[in-house]
Amino acid sequence: MGLLNRMSTVVKAKMNTIMDRAEDPNETLDYSYQKQLELLQNVKRGVAEVATSKKRLELQRAKLDQKMDLLDSQAREAIKSDREDLARQALERKSTLTVQAQSLDQQIRDLEGEQAKLEATERRLSAKVESFRVKKETIKAQYSAAEAQVKVTESLTGISEEMADVGLAVQRSEEKIETMKARSAALDELVERGTLEVFSGSDEIERELAQIQAESNVESELARLKTEEGR
Repeated sequence: MGLLNRMSTVVKAKMNTIMDRAEDPNETLDYSYQKQLELLQNVKRGVAEVATSKKRLELQRAKLDQKMDLLDSQAREAIKSDREDLARQALERKSTLTVQAQSLDQQIRDLEGEQAKLEATERRLSAKVESFRVKKETIKAQYSAAEAQVKVTESLTGISEEMADVGLAVQRSEEKIETMKARSAALDELVERGTLEVFSGSDEIERELAQIQAESNVESELARLKTEEGR
């Protein structure tokens, strides 16, 4: 079980690393902001729908008022004409419309309360969305700056490594040149003492010294070229 737990921990750690590399904070922030905007649009749509329904009921209520006023006038005219029966019918119809009007009034008040709640929700959500937008842009700017700084640092690190390689190459070249110079000086000293004449002729010594000098010149030129070319 201990081994399985450790393996599970390792797998989770690697998956988190992969997800962290694949995840773009800018995309995540923009996606979250977009979802909040969609939610805000839904709330605004709800406010509009409630307001539309309330307006429709208010128009119906206004029509009922017109009908009730008309029936009231008809009842008055019937009374003037001694037609109490017609007046009664008109007042009965007016009474029915009054009940309907009262029901519409209650529905309108309910919709007004619902609209007020939705509008308050819209204001709070709008403030939160705007606050998130500002924070989102700030975080994105900070992330971009940090990303640029990392790239600059990585670039500088690469330059430092290249300069270190160049330094090592120059150092090796200088050491080799010093070795060749020391060898040349030693041979010169042996020649002066006459030691080399025992083993070889002067022509051979001169050829060897010339060769050494040529090799030293080549190594010097090579080191100079490498230094100039930054290698």
